[in-house]
Amino acid sequence: MLNGWFLWFILFWVVFLITMMFIGGFFMFRKFLKRFPKEDGKSELDWQEYYLEQSKDLWNEDQKQLLEDLVSPVPELFRDVARQKIAGKIGEIAIKENATEITQDLLVRGYISATPKRDHKFLIKKLKEKQIDTTPYKQLFL
Repeated sequence: MLNGWFLWFILFWVVFLITMMFIGGFFMFRKFLKRFPKEDGKSELDWQEYYLEQSKDLWNEDQKQLLEDLVSPVPELFRDVARQKIAGKIGEIAIKENATEITQDLLVRGYISATPKRDHKFLIKKLKEKQIDTTPYKQLFL
């Protein structure tokens, strides 16, 4: 019969495992929804990859470095995913505007558009550190 500390250990372990499975399932389901095709037949991730592929020649080293600097506050575990999502959004804007290269203005507008509103305060702080004026982008932060 289970009693004492061993019973509490087993109960804690069961609760811990169930909690971790729910958390993992939540993130797996979110990824599934992003992979799920929309009405145009492509998923969010398909479009992201398309825009990355179409705009890869528009990037220069300075803009790549600026993107790396702006993504640096993101925890390393999520940084690759964030970088890819943001670069895809920047590429989308560049292609829709028929840009010949990725400029700092395009990069900042794409970065603001791709990040959730809850992260805008960190972005504003990082832009100020890089001495980039945020006043032209005020309407994007709303």
